[in-house]
Amino acid sequence: MCISQVRQFTTVSFEFQRKWLVVTVFGIIVIWRHDALAMWAAMGEVANAWLAITLKRILNQERPVAILGTGPGMPSSHAQSIFFASVYAILSLVKSLGLNGVTVTIRVLVLAFRSYLSWLRISQRHHTISQVVVGAILGTIFSILWFQSWYWFVLQAFLSFLWVWIIIVVGGVTCCVIFLLYVIKHWLMDGE
Repeated sequence: MCISQVRQFTTVSFEFQRKWLVVTVFGIIVIWRHDALAMWAAMGEVANAWLAITLKRILNQERPVAILGTGPGMPSSHAQSIFFASVYAILSLVKSLGLNGVTVTIRVLVLAFRSYLSWLRISQRHHTISQVVVGAILGTIFSILWFQSWYWFVLQAFLSFLWVWIIIVVGGVTCCVIFLLYVIKHWLMDGE
């Protein structure tokens, strides 16, 4: 087996594992929490992915190795997604448990893990450093704004109006199902 075949196998294996890891983690969080904030987070992840796809089409910047990637590379949607989810999780954890030794330790571990996953996008030449950095910044900013918007105005509307409650619950479940179907579709396409 030559080096390029090993790299391609490793990349496909990593992509397969990453997709199912994300689906599993979000599934566990939504089922475990099964509250409006978890639904809001799921809707935010989908909105964040839509933002990344839209920006890729507008900016239309090539990837470092065009053969490896499908479509433009700016911003890195993987980095944007990873940073959205990790920042949202950290903000939720600190909001519920406060800032203490446990939450600081978890924050450091999450920072290391998300940085490693983002670095993999660069090392495997799927993205340039600037594409990953922009994705990370956008994911972080969008996560903070999405999280804070819940406490700024969505929570009050959620508690006051039944139609807002329905939109958030149905929207969150719909986003989870659409994301699961998207991952299954792409998993099946990767298997061909």
